[in-house]
Amino acid sequence: MPSIGYHDAVNDALERMEGLGYERGKGVDLANHGPMGAEALAVLGQGDAVAPWVGRYRRAMEHHEPPAARFALDPADESSWRPALGAFDRAGDWERLFVRELAEAHWREVIARWWPRLLPGLFAGLTHGLIRTAHAVRGLYAAGDAATRLQLDELAKGLAYWAARYAELPGTPRLAGPYELPAAVAALPRLPHDETGPGPDAVRRRLQGLDDTPGYTEALTRLTPHQAPFLLSEMTVRFADVYLGHPEVVPVPLVHGVTAPAAVRLVLPHLPEELHAPTVARLWQVQAAFLLAFTVDRRDEDTDVWRAYVPELPPLHELGARAVEHGDEHVIKFTEACLREYALRPDPRYTAAAFAAQQRITPLDAGGGASTWQRRRG
Repeated sequence: MPSIGYHDAVNDALERMEGLGYERGKGVDLANHGPMGAEALAVLGQGDAVAPWVGRYRRAMEHHEPPAARFALDPADESSWRPALGAFDRAGDWERLFVRELAEAHWREVIARWWPRLLPGLFAGLTHGLIRTAHAVRGLYAAGDAATRLQLDELAKGLAYWAARYAELPGTPRLAGPYELPAAVAALPRLPHDETGPGPDAVRRRLQGLDDTPGYTEALTRLTPHQAPFLLSEMTVRFADVYLGHPEVVPVPLVHGVTAPAAVRLVLPHLPEELHAPTVARLWQVQAAFLLAFTVDRRDEDTDVWRAYVPELPPLHELGARAVEHGDEHVIKFTEACLREYALRPDPRYTAAAFAAQQRITPLDAGGGASTWQRRRG
């Protein structure tokens, strides 16, 4: 058993990372994964490993200075805050707004008020605005009346990053079609790369041209309605399968097809029920964008070929420890999400995908985490 419990490990990590900026990397804008990775480690029962991991993480890559607050945003005046959506130089203003909001109201009230405002921009920072927010929510819920200023500030930063990197994808998704999720994924046409081949620039062009991509608009209303928890499980298991089926794709981006819906599951109980269906619809839009941006065919999706890539899966209890040893923040978050989803739906593709990520992604101390495929492209 760890000598440091979840609550103490999380708060110690937040204190150690309090001055880090929202993004990091020389010449790139990669999301700050420190608070998310530390919280996931604590959930994995690795409280004693959190502080050493934070030290490794901070040494691995320099973080950018966070944008300073300049002009106050009025949450009651849409003409004040809406123009600041997607303006990263306003991140400090957004953080100050949410710190004030959380000082004046319970965090659940703040989440319920801002979720529908931020939801159309769910793709923000490759969904890291959503994911950072969800990790903070889990910490606050676990803390109950013992929630600290550091934890409330972390929620403010998660929401601020979501707002500052807010990015709408074209189209309006709705759960209104005849397709179950596996059929919707299978029906989405994949397109070959252009003459420049795969790479960050090609991915950026694909994302910018989604509204002209054959089959994309139709896909947004193709998914049949179900209860949100069921659809979240369908999404996570399907994208664990997608991850396993595409060893040729650079290994980081597709993990978010699992970690984003797994993050929504953490927040869902704290949202008004009327927001559940629109949230899942936006997730499907994001997942369709991931498929069109990063894959060119179905390759080995929905087959048993993955069993050859992971012939000897370690026991469940070893996967978390292996993630700690590996150290990459995506591996840690992905492993935690896959184990959590597996507990709800014991499908071997979850554990196989977590193990595959541990093999495919470069360990932290070997220079992992700085893939140019993760660059934010406006």
